Amino acid sequence: MQILPYRFEGEVVRGFGRGGKELGCPTANMDDSVIQNLPESLQVGVYYGTAILEGEKYSMAMSIGWNPQYQNEKKTVEIHLIDYAGGDFYGKRLSAVIIGFIREMKSFGSLGELKSAIAKDIEVARRETVDQNKL
Repeated sequence: MQILPYRFEGEVVRGFGRGGKELGCPTANMDDSVIQNLPESLQVGVYYGTAILEGEKYSMAMSIGWNPQYQNEKKTVEIHLIDYAGGDFYGKRLSAVIIGFIREMKSFGSLGELKSAIAKDIEVARRETVDQNKL
């Protein structure tokens, strides 16, 4: 069965507050209904795709999982909208399409290593979504 592309929509909720402040990568945390409805065969990891917020389309990098760096006990879906320059959008609806897989989630030796991996993930997501838009 083909899982990707996978489309979903949900409400942006407050997360742990680490994305923008600690990691320099603000994320939109999706509500529990998005997490509960993910296909079981969609593995945890880092993905790329596109998202629409308030009528504007963005490339995105996103994580699905427990964020092993922080030993989260709750599974999350966190989306980074590439080149988004607006403010917080808690309570807004966001729709997204997961197009492809970037890497498995893992714990890093330092915060610097994690930040470096996130920067690479964003570049992969940017490149791949631009290539997808050329089709």
